[in-house]
Amino acid sequence: MSVKRIAIVTGGGDCPGLNAVIRAATTTAIREHGIDVVGIEDGFLGLVEPRVRLMPLDLERVRDILPKGGTILGTTNRGKPFGYPVKQADGSVIYEDRSKLMLQRLEDLGIDAIVMIGGDGTMAIAQRLREMGVQVVGVPKTIDNDLSVTDYTFGFDTACNIAMEALDRLHTTAYSHDRAMFVEVMGRHAGWIAMHAGLAAGADVILLPEIPYRVDSVVAKIRERQARGVTFSIIVVAEGAVPQDGEISMMQDKYTSRQRLGGAAHRIADAVCDQIDLEVRVTVLGHIQRGGTPSHFDRVLGTRFGHAAAQLVADGEFGRMVTLSGLEVRDCDIQDAINKPNLVDPNGQMVQAARALGVCMGD
Repeated sequence: MSVKRIAIVTGGGDCPGLNAVIRAATTTAIREHGIDVVGIEDGFLGLVEPRVRLMPLDLERVRDILPKGGTILGTTNRGKPFGYPVKQADGSVIYEDRSKLMLQRLEDLGIDAIVMIGGDGTMAIAQRLREMGVQVVGVPKTIDNDLSVTDYTFGFDTACNIAMEALDRLHTTAYSHDRAMFVEVMGRHAGWIAMHAGLAAGADVILLPEIPYRVDSVVAKIRERQARGVTFSIIVVAEGAVPQDGEISMMQDKYTSRQRLGGAAHRIADAVCDQIDLEVRVTVLGHIQRGGTPSHFDRVLGTRFGHAAAQLVADGEFGRMVTLSGLEVRDCDIQDAINKPNLVDPNGQMVQAARALGVCMGD
């Protein structure tokens, strides 16, 4: 069956480069294959909520979106078609499976295939929809770079550059005030942002989820620097960093009353502050790593991914996800994308290089 109309959806967290994918996929589909394109607004909410919300996508609509951060379609971490949250009268929440409603709406709207842009959660949804007969093509997106089947995901380079620039700026104020700066960056299970940004900015300590840390190891590194007359230190902490025999740091979100990831840098800073003769400061970069204009690398990668996704649709190659292998854009089975996460190897070359340069990895 030839594809006449496709939908594009952006799921999960936002990141720089999403609009580059939307632009390239839309333009390729229309110009090269004569396929009509619409966008699903706010992740899957646009198809599972009572009111359907679609954004027509044409050449004019995507013309100037390449340098813009975020996604013109909107996105969300909630509203999954297999677990849509419904608030009850007593304030409790139940989760409904609205996937069949979504399939019916796709049919009613004449949508033949979906290009799904997202991370491991979105790809897991793509696989389930595929098993239900939906024609899907995946595009990997995550600033954490934690999908193992692709060398890089778009958004990661921009996030690393933002974190690196922040660390560069904190170096000068740490030096001026004789402070130990604890800087928390994103990375729940994969410490790639902390690893890359920390190494690029010359951090003294890098704490990753993959290498549980010891407080005394961090203290020893700071003291060793002080003994050499260096009166400041930069400690990069991935938000998923954990102490040995400890658990991931969670905090209560006072605005939503939900538990969320956070507090890793404050936890290690609190444990260290009474053991060193330096002022301690904590900076949490948070969502600033997701925002703003995408880097050159992410614009180009997003463009190549979007073009490749539209080509897969036109060729009838469904159930596939585009990937980057070396310098070449390829594709793989979506199932392979969710089988195993891409984590920092504690014995890998990057960690070895950091250790050789005197960086403390916390162990």
